[in-house]
Amino acid sequence: MIEEKQQKSEDRIVRILSKDIEGKMKLYPGLAKIKGVSWTISNATCVILNIPKDKKIGALTDKEIEKISEFLKKPEIPEYLLNRRNDFESGENKHLIGNALDLTKEFDIKRLRKIKSYRGLRHAAGLPLRGQRTKSNFRRNRKKGSGIKKKGEKK
Repeated sequence: MIEEKQQKSEDRIVRILSKDIEGKMKLYPGLAKIKGVSWTISNATCVILNIPKDKKIGALTDKEIEKISEFLKKPEIPEYLLNRRNDFESGENKHLIGNALDLTKEFDIKRLRKIKSYRGLRHAAGLPLRGQRTKSNFRRNRKKGSGIKKKGEKK
């Protein structure tokens, strides 16, 4: 009877911060499935809330799930682990998760394009931003092979 309850609890799908996670997964890798939650933040969550990392997500109680989601919304972790330090608009240190992370990234790219900064222009052109060389990589239409001559080929 007890094994059946454990099996049922592991079969369920748990929703944490608008992300469905299978109940069979352990807590540590399961939290890392949420967008904006890295392995480091997942580890910090488990350690600070005193929840074992190897506990199955399906076996979590509703109170534990609520504690985890509240902690992830406003994590009390060192500043260097946050993904949005010194925010452009507010100057605060934040940690964004899920849709908020996507929207903020999108708005940042739009702002860079609008002010026509170097990074904004590179985003618009679909080229790398961080100084990589583009002679051989980041090429378009690789299948056609136009402009790339093979050795020994004569016309």
